[in-house]
Amino acid sequence: MAHHEPSSVTEVLSELDELASHGDKVCVADVLDDFGERSFGPFIMLPALLELSPIGGIPGLPTALALFIALIAVQLLIGRDHVWMPQFVQKRAVGSRKLHKAVGKLRGIGKFLDRHSEGRLEILTEGIAIKLVAILIIALCCTVPPLEFLPFASSFPMLAIAVMGLALTVRDGALVLAALVFTGIATAVGVYMFLNSSGDGGGLPFL
Repeated sequence: MAHHEPSSVTEVLSELDELASHGDKVCVADVLDDFGERSFGPFIMLPALLELSPIGGIPGLPTALALFIALIAVQLLIGRDHVWMPQFVQKRAVGSRKLHKAVGKLRGIGKFLDRHSEGRLEILTEGIAIKLVAILIIALCCTVPPLEFLPFASSFPMLAIAVMGLALTVRDGALVLAALVFTGIATAVGVYMFLNSSGDGGGLPFL
């Protein structure tokens, strides 16, 4: 299969919709083959967007997605030139009907993000700046497991991660700056919610 590296959220979603039409399920390996091994941006953005969809309400899924994103971000940090995933991750799959539904839910936010990304300040999406973005993404991923105790709280860091994944996909440094601002706000809100929670909810299990 010819590799294709999407350059917008709408294109990412369209590719997923196309993959879902080819069988009963779509596995991570299928997405990797279709998008191309160098597509760090989409592989950071997509799991974060999935967490923002109804699928993100599945217990333990936000933490699993955060671990997946952290794996990609670590590879970006150490300077790998392509995405690597262990076989057990590549074999993980989602039903095509569920994926179609999730894609439909995400098209609205995808079009909104695409309208506000124009390839500005590209210097912030290359060189040392990419490593700083990777560090920030890893830090945000670390906040997801404790925030899963609180309803919807994990969506704050995931939204910031999605914006940074988009910035890497479309090479828009202005989005990196916007994500930094949102990260500060999301961190403050997350800490406030966590410190002011009753603490009587049970922890959510890993997948």
